[in-house]
Amino acid sequence: MSAIVNIWRNPVHILAFGFGSGLSPWAPGTCGTVVAVLLYVLFPPMHWSVYLLMILVTFVLGIWLCDKTSKDLGVHDPGGIVWDEFVGYWVTMFLAPAGWQWAVGGFIVFRILDILKPWPIKWFDTQIEGGLGIMLDDVIAGIMGALCIQAVALLIAS
Repeated sequence: MSAIVNIWRNPVHILAFGFGSGLSPWAPGTCGTVVAVLLYVLFPPMHWSVYLLMILVTFVLGIWLCDKTSKDLGVHDPGGIVWDEFVGYWVTMFLAPAGWQWAVGGFIVFRILDILKPWPIKWFDTQIEGGLGIMLDDVIAGIMGALCIQAVALLIAS
């Protein structure tokens, strides 16, 4: 109980725990991704280069947030840290077509990849430690998800 109280007292922990979404007793990663989707649909339209910069900044910030929070809690990659899901989902949506169906499709593809962790996601998840390790497997899942979204968009366009 005191760890949860401390999370609400530390802005770093609040961000790492996805504004509280990671505290869900049921599927915190999925709940965190839902919040990432809600934030994504609220993003103003932006040029791809600005979006990419936003991803890079949130990735670098995430390395620090996740590392600090996991060290403060004394647990490597606690399930409640969901900032990595935020960034992973946003990577999935890089250059995705506009529309709610794409946002939902990106959510589904990203969650499947993040949960199943096919190679090379699993390798990064088990081999890299600290904040970088927490972030990297979700970013790799996001890159794979973005490739899936682009493939579907190309199929539909042809």
